[in-house]
Amino acid sequence: MTELCGCEDNQRTLLKRRSVLAGALAGLAGATLDTSLAFAADPAYAGDVLVLLSLRGGFDGLSAVVPAGDAAYYAARPSIAVPKTQLIGGGSFFGLHPALSPLLPYWTGGQLAAIQAVGQPAPNRSHFSAMEDLERAAPGTSIRTGWLNRMLGLTGSTDPMRAVAMGTAMPARVLAGPAPYLGITSIDKTVLTGEQAGRPIAATMAKIYESAPAALRQTAGQLNGALQKTAQMRAAGYQPANGAVYPGTDLGAALRDVARLIRSGTGLMSATVDSGDWDMHENLGPAVAGRRMFDQLKALASALAAFAADLGPDGLRRVTLITISEFGRRVTQNGSGGLDHGYGNAMFVLGGAVKGGKVYGRWPGLATAQLRDGDLAVTTDYRAVIGEILRARCGVGDLTGVFPGVTASSLGIVTAR
Repeated sequence: MTELCGCEDNQRTLLKRRSVLAGALAGLAGATLDTSLAFAADPAYAGDVLVLLSLRGGFDGLSAVVPAGDAAYYAARPSIAVPKTQLIGGGSFFGLHPALSPLLPYWTGGQLAAIQAVGQPAPNRSHFSAMEDLERAAPGTSIRTGWLNRMLGLTGSTDPMRAVAMGTAMPARVLAGPAPYLGITSIDKTVLTGEQAGRPIAATMAKIYESAPAALRQTAGQLNGALQKTAQMRAAGYQPANGAVYPGTDLGAALRDVARLIRSGTGLMSATVDSGDWDMHENLGPAVAGRRMFDQLKALASALAAFAADLGPDGLRRVTLITISEFGRRVTQNGSGGLDHGYGNAMFVLGGAVKGGKVYGRWPGLATAQLRDGDLAVTTDYRAVIGEILRARCGVGDLTGVFPGVTASSLGIVTAR
Protein backbone atom coordinates (compact mmCIF):
# COMPACT_ATOMS: atom_id res chain seq x y z
CA MET A 1 0.00 0.00 0.00
CA THR A 2 1.34 3.39 -0.90
CA GLU A 3 3.02 5.97 1.30
CA LEU A 4 2.65 9.65 0.41
CA CYS A 5 5.38 10.80 2.76
CA GLY A 6 8.65 12.04 1.32
CA CYS A 7 10.55 11.06 4.46
CA GLU A 8 12.36 7.79 5.06
CA ASP A 9 9.76 5.03 4.82
CA ASN A 10 9.62 1.57 6.28
CA GLN A 11 11.53 -1.19 4.53
CA ARG A 12 10.84 -4.86 4.97
CA THR A 13 13.95 -6.73 6.07
CA LEU A 14 15.29 -9.77 7.90
CA LEU A 15 13.42 -12.43 5.93
CA LYS A 16 14.20 -15.98 7.00
CA ARG A 17 14.56 -18.82 4.47
CA ARG A 18 11.04 -19.97 5.23
CA SER A 19 9.87 -16.41 4.65
CA VAL A 20 11.67 -16.34 1.31
CA LEU A 21 9.91 -19.52 0.28
CA ALA A 22 6.66 -18.03 1.53
CA GLY A 23 7.44 -14.84 -0.35
CA ALA A 24 7.15 -16.81 -3.58
CA LEU A 25 3.45 -16.85 -2.83
CA ALA A 26 1.57 -14.13 -4.63
CA GLY A 27 -1.74 -12.68 -3.67
CA LEU A 28 -5.42 -13.07 -2.68
CA ALA A 29 -8.72 -11.37 -3.47
CA GLY A 30 -12.16 -12.67 -2.64
CA ALA A 31 -14.78 -15.27 -3.73
CA THR A 32 -18.09 -17.96 -1.92
CA LEU A 33 -17.29 -19.86 1.22
CA ASP A 34 -18.28 -23.49 1.22
CA THR A 35 -18.91 -24.17 4.90
CA SER A 36 -17.86 -27.77 4.38
CA LEU A 37 -14.32 -26.50 3.84
CA ALA A 38 -12.63 -26.59 7.22
CA PHE A 39 -9.10 -27.17 8.42
CA ALA A 40 -8.42 -28.19 11.99
CA ALA A 41 -7.29 -25.42 14.33
CA ASP A 42 -4.26 -25.99 16.52
CA PRO A 43 -5.69 -27.82 19.55
CA ALA A 44 -3.01 -26.26 21.76
CA TYR A 45 -4.33 -22.74 21.10
CA ALA A 46 -7.72 -21.64 22.35
CA GLY A 47 -7.24 -17.88 22.21
CA ASP A 48 -8.58 -15.15 19.98
CA VAL A 49 -7.44 -14.53 16.44
CA LEU A 50 -5.30 -11.43 16.92
CA VAL A 51 -5.45 -9.04 13.96
CA LEU A 52 -2.82 -6.30 13.95
CA LEU A 53 -3.66 -3.35 11.72
CA SER A 54 -0.67 -1.04 11.22
CA LEU A 55 -1.56 2.53 10.23
CA ARG A 56 1.67 3.35 8.43
CA GLY A 57 3.06 6.84 8.27
CA GLY A 58 2.12 8.24 11.67
CA PHE A 59 -1.62 8.24 12.40
CA ASP A 60 -3.10 11.43 13.88
CA GLY A 61 -4.99 10.10 16.86
CA LEU A 62 -6.11 13.60 17.82
CA SER A 63 -8.15 13.86 14.62
CA ALA A 64 -9.75 10.44 15.06
CA VAL A 65 -10.43 10.53 18.81
CA VAL A 66 -10.95 14.22 19.43
CA PRO A 67 -10.35 15.73 22.91
CA ALA A 68 -13.16 18.23 22.49
CA GLY A 69 -13.11 19.01 26.21
CA ASP A 70 -9.55 20.36 25.98
CA ALA A 71 -9.68 23.96 24.71
CA ALA A 72 -6.00 23.80 23.74
CA TYR A 73 -6.91 21.37 20.93
CA TYR A 74 -8.96 23.99 19.11
CA ALA A 75 -6.40 26.74 19.73
CA ALA A 76 -3.62 24.58 18.22
CA ARG A 77 -5.56 23.64 15.08
CA PRO A 78 -7.50 26.66 13.84
CA SER A 79 -8.27 25.27 10.36
CA ILE A 80 -8.23 21.47 10.83
CA ALA A 81 -9.77 20.84 14.26
CA VAL A 82 -13.01 18.86 14.18
CA PRO A 83 -15.89 21.06 15.44
CA LYS A 84 -17.71 19.77 18.48
CA THR A 85 -20.98 19.86 16.55
CA GLN A 86 -19.65 17.29 14.06
CA LEU A 87 -18.36 14.72 16.55
CA ILE A 88 -20.10 11.36 16.91
CA GLY A 89 -20.23 8.79 19.70
CA GLY A 90 -19.29 11.54 22.08
CA GLY A 91 -18.98 11.48 25.81
CA SER A 92 -18.36 14.42 28.10
CA PHE A 93 -14.79 14.93 26.86
CA PHE A 94 -13.95 12.88 23.73
CA GLY A 95 -15.77 12.41 20.45
CA LEU A 96 -15.07 10.51 17.24
CA HIS A 97 -14.38 12.04 13.84
CA PRO A 98 -17.59 12.00 11.75
CA ALA A 99 -15.87 9.99 8.99
CA LEU A 100 -15.80 7.05 11.40
CA SER A 101 -19.59 6.79 11.20
CA PRO A 102 -19.52 3.28 9.61
CA LEU A 103 -18.08 2.09 12.94
CA LEU A 104 -20.59 3.91 15.13
CA PRO A 105 -22.83 0.82 15.58
CA TYR A 106 -19.85 -1.09 16.98
CA TRP A 107 -18.92 1.83 19.23
CA THR A 108 -22.41 2.20 20.65
CA GLY A 109 -22.83 -1.60 20.70
CA GLY A 110 -19.73 -2.01 22.84
CA GLN A 111 -17.43 -3.85 20.41
CA LEU A 112 -15.12 -0.89 19.65
CA ALA A 113 -13.02 1.14 22.06
CA ALA A 114 -10.12 3.60 21.89
CA ILE A 115 -7.10 4.35 24.02
CA GLN A 116 -5.68 7.87 24.01
CA ALA A 117 -2.20 9.16 24.85
CA VAL A 118 -0.66 5.79 24.03
CA GLY A 119 2.68 5.14 22.37
CA GLN A 120 6.26 4.00 22.66
CA PRO A 121 8.36 4.50 25.80
CA ALA A 122 10.38 7.34 24.22
CA PRO A 123 9.78 9.70 21.28
CA ASN A 124 11.18 8.64 17.92
CA ARG A 125 10.12 10.69 14.92
CA SER A 126 11.91 8.69 12.22
CA HIS A 127 9.57 6.40 10.27
CA PHE A 128 12.20 3.74 9.75
CA SER A 129 13.57 3.46 13.28
CA ALA A 130 10.21 4.12 14.96
CA MET A 131 8.56 1.27 13.06
CA GLU A 132 11.49 -1.00 13.81
CA ASP A 133 11.22 -0.18 17.51
CA LEU A 134 7.43 -0.55 17.44
CA GLU A 135 7.56 -4.02 15.92
CA ARG A 136 10.62 -5.29 17.77
CA ALA A 137 9.14 -3.95 21.01
CA ALA A 138 12.17 -4.68 23.15
CA PRO A 139 14.08 -1.41 23.71
CA GLY A 140 17.31 -1.66 25.64
CA THR A 141 17.80 -5.32 24.73
CA SER A 142 19.66 -7.24 22.02
CA ILE A 143 16.42 -8.91 20.86
CA ARG A 144 15.89 -8.55 17.12
CA THR A 145 12.81 -10.69 16.55
CA GLY A 146 9.33 -9.20 16.18
CA TRP A 147 7.02 -9.28 19.18
CA LEU A 148 4.27 -11.10 17.30
CA ASN A 149 6.68 -13.82 16.24
CA ARG A 150 7.72 -14.20 19.87
CA MET A 151 4.07 -14.54 20.88
CA LEU A 152 3.54 -17.19 18.20
CA GLY A 153 6.61 -19.03 19.45
CA LEU A 154 4.99 -19.44 22.85
CA THR A 155 2.17 -21.42 21.23
CA GLY A 156 4.56 -23.92 19.66
CA SER A 157 2.81 -23.68 16.31
CA THR A 158 4.66 -25.12 13.30
CA ASP A 159 2.06 -24.35 10.64
CA PRO A 160 2.72 -21.14 8.67
CA MET A 161 -1.02 -20.81 7.99
CA ARG A 162 -1.41 -19.88 11.67
CA ALA A 163 0.18 -16.44 11.07
CA VAL A 164 -0.32 -14.46 7.90
CA ALA A 165 0.80 -11.04 6.72
CA MET A 166 -2.14 -10.27 4.46
CA GLY A 167 -1.75 -8.06 1.43
CA THR A 168 2.00 -8.40 1.10
CA ALA A 169 4.54 -11.06 0.16
CA MET A 170 7.09 -9.38 2.47
CA PRO A 171 5.88 -9.61 6.08
CA ALA A 172 6.57 -6.81 8.53
CA ARG A 173 9.31 -6.88 11.16
CA VAL A 174 6.71 -7.75 13.77
CA LEU A 175 6.70 -11.29 12.32
CA ALA A 176 10.47 -11.63 11.95
CA GLY A 177 11.78 -14.65 13.83
CA PRO A 178 11.84 -18.45 13.94
CA ALA A 179 8.09 -19.12 14.22
CA PRO A 180 6.73 -19.89 10.72
CA TYR A 181 4.44 -17.45 8.95
CA LEU A 182 3.32 -16.51 5.44
CA GLY A 183 3.24 -13.31 3.45
CA ILE A 184 0.27 -13.46 1.07
CA THR A 185 -0.89 -10.70 -1.25
CA SER A 186 -4.22 -12.37 -2.09
CA ILE A 187 -5.79 -15.80 -1.52
CA ASP A 188 -7.14 -16.08 -5.04
CA LYS A 189 -3.64 -15.50 -6.47
CA THR A 190 -1.69 -17.66 -4.05
CA VAL A 191 0.49 -19.73 -6.36
CA LEU A 192 4.20 -20.13 -6.89
CA THR A 193 5.51 -17.81 -9.55
CA GLY A 194 5.44 -19.67 -12.87
CA GLU A 195 2.98 -22.32 -11.70
CA GLN A 196 0.57 -23.23 -14.50
CA ALA A 197 -0.93 -26.21 -16.28
CA GLY A 198 1.88 -28.42 -17.54
CA ARG A 199 4.39 -26.76 -15.23
CA PRO A 200 3.65 -28.09 -11.72
CA ILE A 201 6.36 -26.15 -9.91
CA ALA A 202 4.97 -26.86 -6.45
CA ALA A 203 4.95 -30.62 -7.04
CA THR A 204 8.43 -30.47 -8.52
CA MET A 205 9.69 -28.53 -5.53
CA ALA A 206 8.19 -31.09 -3.15
CA LYS A 207 9.96 -33.86 -5.03
CA ILE A 208 13.29 -32.00 -4.95
CA TYR A 209 13.09 -31.42 -1.20
CA GLU A 210 12.14 -35.04 -0.37
CA SER A 211 15.72 -35.96 0.45
CA ALA A 212 16.84 -32.53 1.68
CA PRO A 213 17.96 -31.88 5.27
CA ALA A 214 15.09 -31.90 7.74
CA ALA A 215 14.91 -28.12 8.19
CA LEU A 216 14.59 -27.49 4.44
CA ARG A 217 12.26 -30.45 3.94
CA GLN A 218 9.98 -29.16 6.69
CA THR A 219 9.88 -25.63 5.24
CA ALA A 220 9.10 -26.93 1.75
CA GLY A 221 6.39 -29.17 3.19
CA GLN A 222 4.87 -26.24 5.07
CA LEU A 223 4.78 -24.17 1.91
CA ASN A 224 3.18 -26.95 -0.11
CA GLY A 225 0.61 -27.47 2.62
CA ALA A 226 -0.28 -23.78 2.50
CA LEU A 227 -0.57 -23.92 -1.29
CA GLN A 228 -2.95 -26.89 -1.06
CA LYS A 229 -5.13 -25.18 1.54
CA THR A 230 -5.40 -21.94 -0.40
CA ALA A 231 -6.12 -23.91 -3.60
CA GLN A 232 -9.08 -25.55 -1.82
CA MET A 233 -10.26 -22.15 -0.65
CA ARG A 234 -10.09 -20.75 -4.18
CA ALA A 235 -12.05 -23.71 -5.49
CA ALA A 236 -14.72 -23.17 -2.80
CA GLY A 237 -15.02 -19.45 -3.54
CA TYR A 238 -16.09 -16.83 -1.02
CA GLN A 239 -19.13 -14.71 -0.33
CA PRO A 240 -19.01 -12.24 2.58
CA ALA A 241 -21.73 -12.91 5.13
CA ASN A 242 -24.40 -10.74 6.68
CA GLY A 243 -24.55 -8.34 3.75
CA ALA A 244 -20.99 -7.14 4.33
CA VAL A 245 -19.69 -4.96 1.50
CA TYR A 246 -15.96 -4.31 1.51
CA PRO A 247 -14.67 -1.11 -0.09
CA GLY A 248 -12.61 -1.55 -3.25
CA THR A 249 -9.36 -0.65 -1.53
CA ASP A 250 -6.20 -2.59 -0.68
CA LEU A 251 -7.26 -2.55 2.97
CA GLY A 252 -10.76 -3.78 2.12
CA ALA A 253 -9.33 -6.65 0.07
CA ALA A 254 -6.86 -7.62 2.80
CA LEU A 255 -9.45 -7.63 5.58
CA ARG A 256 -11.84 -9.58 3.36
CA ASP A 257 -9.21 -12.27 3.02
CA VAL A 258 -8.47 -12.28 6.74
CA ALA A 259 -12.19 -12.84 7.38
CA ARG A 260 -12.10 -15.57 4.76
CA LEU A 261 -9.29 -17.36 6.56
CA ILE A 262 -11.06 -17.05 9.89
CA ARG A 263 -14.39 -18.31 8.59
CA SER A 264 -12.78 -21.18 6.66
CA GLY A 265 -11.36 -22.69 9.84
CA THR A 266 -7.68 -22.63 8.83
CA GLY A 267 -6.67 -22.34 12.47
CA LEU A 268 -5.48 -18.78 12.02
CA MET A 269 -3.97 -17.34 15.20
CA SER A 270 -2.83 -13.96 13.96
CA ALA A 271 -2.87 -11.75 10.90
CA THR A 272 -1.14 -8.48 10.13
CA VAL A 273 -2.55 -5.92 7.72
CA ASP A 274 -1.16 -2.55 6.63
CA SER A 275 -2.94 0.70 5.84
CA GLY A 276 -0.77 3.49 4.45
CA ASP A 277 -0.89 7.19 3.52
CA TRP A 278 -1.28 8.53 7.07
CA ASP A 279 1.75 10.85 6.88
CA MET A 280 -0.17 14.08 6.36
CA HIS A 281 2.34 16.91 6.44
CA GLU A 282 0.06 19.10 4.35
CA ASN A 283 -3.57 19.65 3.43
CA LEU A 284 -5.06 17.40 6.09
CA GLY A 285 -8.27 19.37 5.60
CA PRO A 286 -11.41 20.06 7.59
CA ALA A 287 -13.83 17.29 8.54
CA VAL A 288 -15.80 17.19 5.29
CA ALA A 289 -15.99 14.63 2.49
CA GLY A 290 -13.43 15.13 -0.23
CA ARG A 291 -10.69 16.24 2.15
CA ARG A 292 -7.72 14.08 2.88
CA MET A 293 -8.16 13.02 6.51
CA PHE A 294 -11.92 12.62 6.16
CA ASP A 295 -11.61 10.34 3.15
CA GLN A 296 -8.82 8.28 4.72
CA LEU A 297 -10.76 7.75 7.93
CA LYS A 298 -13.94 6.92 6.01
CA ALA A 299 -12.10 4.27 3.98
CA LEU A 300 -10.58 2.82 7.16
CA ALA A 301 -13.92 2.74 8.96
CA SER A 302 -15.75 1.22 5.98
CA ALA A 303 -13.23 -1.63 5.72
CA LEU A 304 -13.34 -2.35 9.46
CA ALA A 305 -17.13 -2.24 9.56
CA ALA A 306 -17.34 -4.69 6.65
CA PHE A 307 -14.86 -7.01 8.40
CA ALA A 308 -16.90 -6.99 11.61
CA ALA A 309 -20.17 -7.54 9.75
CA ASP A 310 -18.69 -10.39 7.71
CA LEU A 311 -17.60 -12.24 10.85
CA GLY A 312 -20.93 -11.68 12.54
CA PRO A 313 -21.41 -11.63 16.33
CA ASP A 314 -20.26 -15.23 16.80
CA GLY A 315 -17.13 -14.80 14.72
CA LEU A 316 -16.27 -11.45 16.25
CA ARG A 317 -16.40 -12.99 19.72
CA ARG A 318 -13.18 -14.89 18.96
CA VAL A 319 -11.36 -12.05 17.21
CA THR A 320 -9.57 -9.00 18.59
CA LEU A 321 -8.28 -6.38 16.17
CA ILE A 322 -5.79 -3.75 17.32
CA THR A 323 -4.56 -0.66 15.47
CA ILE A 324 -1.04 0.65 15.95
CA SER A 325 1.11 3.36 14.33
CA GLU A 326 4.76 4.28 14.69
CA PHE A 327 4.00 7.69 16.22
CA GLY A 328 1.32 10.36 16.41
CA ARG A 329 1.36 13.88 14.97
CA ARG A 330 2.25 17.27 16.41
CA VAL A 331 -0.49 18.97 18.42
CA THR A 332 -0.14 22.25 16.50
CA GLN A 333 -0.84 22.37 12.78
CA ASN A 334 1.96 23.56 10.51
CA GLY A 335 1.97 26.26 7.86
CA SER A 336 0.83 23.83 5.18
CA GLY A 337 -2.40 22.88 6.89
CA GLY A 338 -0.96 19.56 7.98
CA LEU A 339 0.83 17.98 10.93
CA ASP A 340 4.45 16.98 11.36
CA HIS A 341 5.73 13.90 13.18
CA GLY A 342 4.77 13.74 16.84
CA TYR A 343 4.60 11.35 19.77
CA GLY A 344 1.44 10.36 21.69
CA ASN A 345 -1.33 8.71 19.71
CA ALA A 346 -4.60 6.78 19.80
CA MET A 347 -5.24 3.06 19.35
CA PHE A 348 -8.49 1.31 18.47
CA VAL A 349 -9.53 -2.15 19.65
CA LEU A 350 -12.36 -3.99 17.88
CA GLY A 351 -13.78 -7.34 18.94
CA GLY A 352 -16.63 -9.21 20.53
CA ALA A 353 -14.93 -9.23 23.92
CA VAL A 354 -14.10 -5.51 23.92
CA LYS A 355 -15.70 -3.32 26.58
CA GLY A 356 -16.34 -0.65 24.03
CA GLY A 357 -18.05 2.67 23.58
CA LYS A 358 -15.47 4.60 25.58
CA VAL A 359 -11.96 6.06 25.50
CA TYR A 360 -9.42 4.50 27.85
CA GLY A 361 -6.15 5.88 29.19
CA ARG A 362 -5.06 8.85 31.31
CA TRP A 363 -5.37 12.14 29.47
CA PRO A 364 -2.26 14.33 30.03
CA GLY A 365 -3.67 17.56 28.60
CA LEU A 366 -2.64 19.75 25.68
CA ALA A 367 -1.58 22.92 27.47
CA THR A 368 2.00 23.89 26.63
CA ALA A 369 3.38 22.78 29.99
CA GLN A 370 1.69 19.38 29.60
CA LEU A 371 3.23 18.53 26.23
CA ARG A 372 6.32 16.46 25.53
CA ASP A 373 8.49 18.67 23.29
CA GLY A 374 5.35 20.07 21.70
CA ASP A 375 3.66 16.68 21.34
CA LEU A 376 0.91 14.81 23.13
CA ALA A 377 2.60 13.03 26.04
CA VAL A 378 2.37 9.25 26.33
CA THR A 379 0.75 8.02 29.53
CA THR A 380 0.20 4.39 28.47
CA ASP A 381 2.78 2.13 26.85
CA TYR A 382 1.27 0.47 23.74
CA ARG A 383 2.95 -2.80 24.77
CA ALA A 384 1.06 -2.78 28.06
CA VAL A 385 -2.23 -2.46 26.18
CA ILE A 386 -1.39 -5.32 23.83
CA GLY A 387 -0.07 -7.27 26.81
CA GLU A 388 -3.41 -6.96 28.58
CA ILE A 389 -5.14 -8.34 25.48
CA LEU A 390 -2.63 -11.17 25.08
CA ARG A 391 -3.13 -12.18 28.68
CA ALA A 392 -6.93 -11.89 28.73
CA ARG A 393 -7.77 -13.12 25.22
CA CYS A 394 -4.80 -15.09 23.84
CA GLY A 395 -3.75 -17.17 26.82
CA VAL A 396 -0.33 -15.58 27.32
CA GLY A 397 0.18 -15.78 31.06
CA ASP A 398 3.76 -14.53 31.27
CA LEU A 399 4.54 -11.54 29.04
CA THR A 400 8.29 -11.77 29.61
CA GLY A 401 8.83 -13.76 26.44
CA VAL A 402 6.87 -11.23 24.37
CA PHE A 403 7.48 -7.82 25.96
CA PRO A 404 10.49 -8.06 28.30
CA GLY A 405 10.19 -5.80 31.30
CA VAL A 406 6.59 -4.78 30.57
CA THR A 407 3.60 -5.22 32.86
CA ALA A 408 0.18 -5.60 31.27
CA SER A 409 -2.10 -2.61 31.67
CA SER A 410 -5.14 -2.88 33.91
CA LEU A 411 -7.46 -0.79 31.76
CA GLY A 412 -10.07 -3.53 31.66
CA ILE A 413 -10.53 -2.99 27.95
CA VAL A 414 -11.53 -6.62 27.24
CA THR A 415 -13.24 -9.39 29.13
CA ALA A 416 -11.13 -12.43 29.95
CA ARG A 417 -11.83 -15.72 28.17
